[in-house]
Parts: sequence; structure tokens; C-alpha cells
Amino acid sequence: MSAVLSRIERLPKLSRLGWLMGLYAENHRKLERLLAPAGLAEGQYLCIPAGRLPLRLEIICQHRFTTELALSYGMRDAVHGMSDPAAHIRCYHDARQAEVTHFHVSRRWQDVLGLAPSPQEMFDHRLRMNTFLSKWLDYLHEQGYGKHALQALATEALPKR
Repeated sequence: MSAVLSRIERLPKLSRLGWLMGLYAENHRKLERLLAPAGLAEGQYLCIPAGRLPLRLEIICQHRFTTELALSYGMRDAVHGMSDPAAHIRCYHDARQAEVTHFHVSRRWQDVLGLAPSPQEMFDHRLRMNTFLSKWLDYLHEQGYGKHALQALATEALPKR
């Protein structure tokens, strides 16, 4: 019995930072499987599986190792008039990491946490945002969204955020 317990004690424990980095890697894998943003040109795309809400993908910046994108439904928040939820994501393709930098155009981390959050508050906020993205990407995949249904749009085809 003690041999089993000593074996369990030797298993490495995952730190909170390790957990977050693993979440970034998982989000990158899910994004690549779902939409493959690394292979898309800058611009706006729409994904509309049968009977589902339109999903808007905007490739904001495409660099050699990094893609910045915004992902949102094609519906507007009645109060702010902006897409909601709207995730702004930075993908690091060389490191295979994707992180949510913020949600909703008017709600950057400074708006949510103030100008001087503690490191713990900032870390917890990033963990919550990226956990939400992971669950949202799973949901989108289950609902039939994907690169097979992406359509490139002319810039004037969609209203500005």
C-alpha cells in the first residue's frame, strides 16, 4: 500500500501558470481545427451553418508568426450596439499558443480590473477569459461551425463594430 502512495506523491503537480499555458495551447489547437486562422488573409469572414447564428471572424493582423483576430456572433448588444460576445484573440503560431486579450470592444482589462490590478487579479482574469474561450470553441465545433462554412466578405458587407 505504501508503494502505491509513494508513487502518487512523485507525480508532478501542475502550477496555475502551467494550467494557463496549457489552456493557451489547447485554445490554439481548437482554433486551428475550427477556423485555421493562420492560413487566412486579413479581412472579414462569415460562418453560417444551417439554422445557426452567423459567426463573424475578422483577421485584424496577419504576421509571419502571429495572427490577431476577433470572433463574435453577428448580433448586437442593445446597450452598446457592438457584437457580444466578442473575443479578441492573439495566436502565436510558432509557440502554438492562443490567448484572449479581451472580450467586447469597450471592455478591456483596464475597464474591468482598473489601472492597477494585483498580479493575482490579472492572472485570475486571464484564466477566466481563456476558459470561456475554450468552452465557446467546443460549443462552436459541436454546433457545426468551421472552416468548411467560412465565406470571405467585402469590407463594406458588414457594419463596423
